[in-house]
Amino acid sequence: MGIKERQERDREAVRRAILDAARDLFVRVGFEHVSIRKIAEIVEYSPAAIYGYFRSKDDIFFALAEEGFRLLHGTGDDLEALEARPPLERVREIFWRLYQFSCEHPQYFALMFVDRAVPRISREYERFAFAREMKQSLMRHVEAAIVDGSLPAGVAPDATFRVLSSALIGVAVLRLGDRLAPDEDADALARDVLDVTLTGLKATPSLRSPSTRCPFDEAHDRLHDASVS
Repeated sequence: MGIKERQERDREAVRRAILDAARDLFVRVGFEHVSIRKIAEIVEYSPAAIYGYFRSKDDIFFALAEEGFRLLHGTGDDLEALEARPPLERVREIFWRLYQFSCEHPQYFALMFVDRAVPRISREYERFAFAREMKQSLMRHVEAAIVDGSLPAGVAPDATFRVLSSALIGVAVLRLGDRLAPDEDADALARDVLDVTLTGLKATPSLRSPSTRCPFDEAHDRLHDASVS
């Protein structure tokens, strides 16, 4: 390994350590209570060294959110298997994956959908090209379900996203917040909610919800509104 490759590897290792430390701190004490200095103490670097990797605490969050979107999206094998399913089953699997994401990566989910103090992704949405591609792919699957008659023509793809994401995020938040009864099965509840919501969408010719400006940020905003109401 050459000097340049070793330097790149070492730099990536430090960047990874910064992100891991920040993610843990953001979740444990809340984004608003974390400073660059606190992150620096965990990774045993100076604050000035942290700024050599990230311009601000917000930039650290955005890097973590980008990782979260990629984890939520799944691998190439996942996508290939998804494409083999009928359109409505693709939609079902995508939203079930959202719930699974909350179980498998709770820290990322909490940062992206629950923490009220994190920066709004919509304010920096241009940097999230990958998230925009995810939205476009999802809209394509919803539109395919409309074309084949699995969903009624009056159901707008953006509104479908809002209804389904709200339903699954709600169950995920109940599970993560330990708000379920001791004998309740969160996975079973999530499947029931998904099934009932899809059934309702199939029976509803139109929805009152307007189109969304940004799917992931809309879900985050609704959690904010619910938490302060």
